[in-house]
Amino acid sequence: MIGDRDRQEFEEFVAASSDRLLRIAYLLTGDVGHAEDVVQSALLRTARRWHSARRSPEAYARTTVVNLVKDRWRSLGRRPIEAPLKRDTVATRDDASYDSRLDRDLLMRAARALPLSQRAVLVLRYFDDLSVEETARTLGITTGTVKSHTSRALANLRSALMTGTSDKENVDAHR
Repeated sequence: MIGDRDRQEFEEFVAASSDRLLRIAYLLTGDVGHAEDVVQSALLRTARRWHSARRSPEAYARTTVVNLVKDRWRSLGRRPIEAPLKRDTVATRDDASYDSRLDRDLLMRAARALPLSQRAVLVLRYFDDLSVEETARTLGITTGTVKSHTSRALANLRSALMTGTSDKENVDAHR
């Protein structure tokens, strides 16, 4: 049974970390609903293992999120087709936010076209600001693999963004 002190610590951790974990899960899955499910499951697992997770709860929960997403990728066999960002019908080309939304949409499409391992490395390294070593530990891979995935992923993104496309063929050409 969890004590009052443990419960309070866990609730404080959840309040401080849920949004960040949700953003990580979303960037890895590309789907808000799946991301919410992944984070909920990760927090439940973290709560069950709080006695050991409390030493580094952020790392424990983040690793759990990544592992749950990996399990989802394996069980799907292949990624489902993801719906693109719907364009705002009110926005016009003269609207200052129009270009920003188009840039973000292009970046998200290009990121979703990356191989899943490359996307996971980019999310952890650049969104979650983990070191190469922390990323390697979280994903269960070597630091050399983190570096090569990072290099390839950035080259793939750069190429997709330079051509203004995120077609799978464009990404595949740089593997």
